[in-house]
Amino acid sequence: MKILLVDDHAVVRQGYAALLRVLLPEVQVIEACDGEEAMAKALEVALSLVIMDVGLPGISGVETTRRLLQRLPQLRVLFFSMHDELPLVRQALDAGAAGYITKSSSPEVLLDAVRRTLAGHAYIEQPLAIQLARNPVAANAQDPRLQGMTQREFEIFVMLAKGTPARLIAERLCISGKTVSNYLTLLKSKLQVSSHAELVHLAIDTGIVRVGDRAAS
Repeated sequence: MKILLVDDHAVVRQGYAALLRVLLPEVQVIEACDGEEAMAKALEVALSLVIMDVGLPGISGVETTRRLLQRLPQLRVLFFSMHDELPLVRQALDAGAAGYITKSSSPEVLLDAVRRTLAGHAYIEQPLAIQLARNPVAANAQDPRLQGMTQREFEIFVMLAKGTPARLIAERLCISGKTVSNYLTLLKSKLQVSSHAELVHLAIDTGIVRVGDRAAS
């Protein structure tokens, strides 16, 4: 049985790969650093499961999943992400993912999620499942201004709305600070807001970001 772990941060990826090898000694864990490498390895190796990060450089995790499942419809994909925003969870599930858990989960949750998705079941981390049930409007991001956003635009929108500095956004996504500034200008235009503050209010009003999620200034 082979599992492909896709994460662009080498230390994080290698750490979780080592953990999976301890938890599931019968499983071979293969690693990929981005969507392109994940596509290539999935097409050359018979995989039982892909554990996918959302925030990949280049092709996003959601788009990679969509492309993988078009080619390999029987493949199981479990999202394992630092992001817990409901519209992002909804996008992952709509792309065909079998499950979604966050990186704040305990090793026991990760192991349970892997085993259940390998067994053919759906698995959503309990707090996320409760939020999805209680807040379907936020989960579906009904505001029409949000519907035309790409996955990368949405990811940057969430981080900006949370108060993440542009420098950290650039580091996390492996892009330049200028590119982040360009995305902010593009997002203001797409979302029909004139300032960063209005962008934050839109994220809060649509339930994408909670007030308590805002980073300290």
